[in-house]
Amino acid sequence: MDTRGKIVLIITTFLVGVPAATSAGAAEPDDIVNYRGYSDRLASSGQPTRSQFPGLKEAGFERVVFLAFTDHDESVPHEDRIVSRLGMDYVQIPVDWEEPARSDFYAFAGVMRQEPPKKTLVHCQVNFRASSFSFLYRVLYEDVDIGQAKDDLDSVWVPNDTWRQFIFDILEENGRSPHCDACLWSGG
Repeated sequence: MDTRGKIVLIITTFLVGVPAATSAGAAEPDDIVNYRGYSDRLASSGQPTRSQFPGLKEAGFERVVFLAFTDHDESVPHEDRIVSRLGMDYVQIPVDWEEPARSDFYAFAGVMRQEPPKKTLVHCQVNFRASSFSFLYRVLYEDVDIGQAKDDLDSVWVPNDTWRQFIFDILEENGRSPHCDACLWSGG
């Protein structure tokens, strides 16, 4: 690395607090815990590390949506600043794990439906909230087959009673059945 490259790395590290993203050194989104890419515009995951955010930018992500509270032990301090300084939009919707609210999902859907469309990573701590919201969004707004969306959800987790009921309620109030031939909804 030439001297100018070192200066850019130092300045970027000082301003953003994370190493500069480079082709050789940026983390791949697939390295993020429970990462699932659903389309060219939507992915979900668990909590990215501080050093993984530049890799998201390099992979073309334009927005990060965080569906949890910032006081969780695994949360990245100042995630909003890190993401914003990388030039991506940042949205936080604090979804209560024990009591997810319909308004949380509809706030999320409103963000996702903003024009122009943006490549978005939706995340929480381990991708349970994020995969559930992604499932609902894909079924209700992207017309993804419920069986396909459920397979993707099942690759992360089988929703517990609270989240299963939440999903059922959102689907039913939108005139959609949660049932399909391959959909098994029993969880822990």
